[in-house]
Amino acid sequence: MKKADGYRQRVGKQGEDEAVHYLESQGYQILERNFRVNRGEIDIVARDGDTLVFVEVKTKIRGGFGEPEDRVDRRKQVQLGKVALGYLQEKRVENRDCRFDVVAVTKEAQETKIRHIEDAFWLDSEELEGSF
Repeated sequence: MKKADGYRQRVGKQGEDEAVHYLESQGYQILERNFRVNRGEIDIVARDGDTLVFVEVKTKIRGGFGEPEDRVDRRKQVQLGKVALGYLQEKRVENRDCRFDVVAVTKEAQETKIRHIEDAFWLDSEELEGSF
């Protein structure tokens, strides 16, 4: 049986809330949550020092196979890159170091584990051609 979308949304929001709390505790400044452009979304846009960080949050509750971060496949990475370009254009951001991080949130019973993967992936400009 497929889990209801409302359940997935609640789990995702809980994971994002956990990720925001974690990132803030590490000194990140949260600039945006759930930034949307075209048909894509970036969960968190933050600043780490002078670096602009686009963060994808993946949450897993109990059991299941694989790690949450494994769901950020190449297709998803390219989509995130296109949304990041949209963010940079919309906000008129130039000459700023940027990176993509993944925050994996695993919840089991009363325990929450967070893994923060900095510089989780890189994109080639060819992959982003024709974004807009």
